[in-house]
Amino acid sequence: MTSWHADHAWLGDAPASDVLITADRGRFTSVTPGVPRPPHAERLRGLTLPGLANAHSHAFHRALRGRTHAGRGTFWTWREQMYAVADRLTPARYLDLARAVFAEMALAGVTCVGEFHYLHHGPGGKPYDDPNEMGTALAEAAAQAGIRITLLDTCYLTASVGGDPLDGPALRFGDGSAAAWAARVSTFNVDPHARLGAAVHSVRAVPPSQMPEIVAWADRHDAPLHVHLSEQRAENEATLAAHGRTPTALLHDAGALGPRTTVVHATHLTSADVGMLGSTRTHACFCPTTERDLGDGIGPAADLAAAGAPLCVGSDSHAVIDLLEEARAVELHERLRTEQRGHFGPPFLVRAATSHTALGWDDAGSITPGARADLVTVTLDSPRTAGIDPAGLIFAATAADVTDVVVDGARIVQDGRHLRIDVARELREAIACLS
Repeated sequence: MTSWHADHAWLGDAPASDVLITADRGRFTSVTPGVPRPPHAERLRGLTLPGLANAHSHAFHRALRGRTHAGRGTFWTWREQMYAVADRLTPARYLDLARAVFAEMALAGVTCVGEFHYLHHGPGGKPYDDPNEMGTALAEAAAQAGIRITLLDTCYLTASVGGDPLDGPALRFGDGSAAAWAARVSTFNVDPHARLGAAVHSVRAVPPSQMPEIVAWADRHDAPLHVHLSEQRAENEATLAAHGRTPTALLHDAGALGPRTTVVHATHLTSADVGMLGSTRTHACFCPTTERDLGDGIGPAADLAAAGAPLCVGSDSHAVIDLLEEARAVELHERLRTEQRGHFGPPFLVRAATSHTALGWDDAGSITPGARADLVTVTLDSPRTAGIDPAGLIFAATAADVTDVVVDGARIVQDGRHLRIDVARELREAIACLS
């Protein structure tokens, strides 16, 4: 039995004070507010939140931080730089890089990551002896960093909406068909800290005729299904020209929308698209720091939420790894889009940052008896947070204010330091190998 006493803890939709929390075998056993700290309980100074869930990650994109911002460029020119990094990765290099990236996430309070994984094969598209070796490296990286992972194994078949074949570094992404993708993924074995999900990379990368196979696999395995959706106007225009349908409508036709599905970005939607996503209770994952970095635009978060689509957040390309910033940016970007304030309050934004539902971990994301024992403590004594009302922390704190992290009852971060990994050194060395 482990005991913590939190100065403040986020219970339900608000902070409570003097909260005694106990856990056994990785799950909370009791949560009692308003009690003095007993001598045996470890004190958590500040505001303690449930573990944060990073719903959308591409681990290897972290190698591009600070290297792809010169000049104007576009999403498409940035993508060429991303392909160049992908082409230099081996399973061993990917393990080293991803371990450091996931450890950086732990320092930021992330206790579970959804890794949107499409770098499957060796150079030229030749499968490894173990065809899931790259995915295995990612799962092992998360274990070594001390966080859980949902490996969203991604089907990626074509280079354009028109069905152009993959070439160059992108050959490493493809399995040839959705059936071949499903056969490969079905041989993947995951450890208890990991779960396996499915992903349609985008309507650019998976023809409509291939989508039902992926949906059926996710249905059979009761697995999450993720997809990039309408990130770029060019994607919408090409899809309308080729199919006479929006990307959202194509997914709807393929049976891909629903409560187990998460669409990522959802930036350029029609009102009909919003209605389809809301009525099917499809999750929408916003990644504001990446969307602003790439100049993608601002998606209709308030419209989607009002229509019934649950919202979650991710750090995507890792221009920044800070789920507190991603969550508050959902509100702040909406203010820019509408020129009005007050769309989403702190309770909504904390739920968006801590909900694990889109990643298939329904037993995580709250400090309640029976839930997974994940805790993230944020200091109230930094220059950013000193003097704030704890209820408004989401609008003040950054990842740098995270001091302590517990995952499944095990301490991973203490006093702002990862207990297993020298994160800065490992990031520096792993990225140097790819330069």
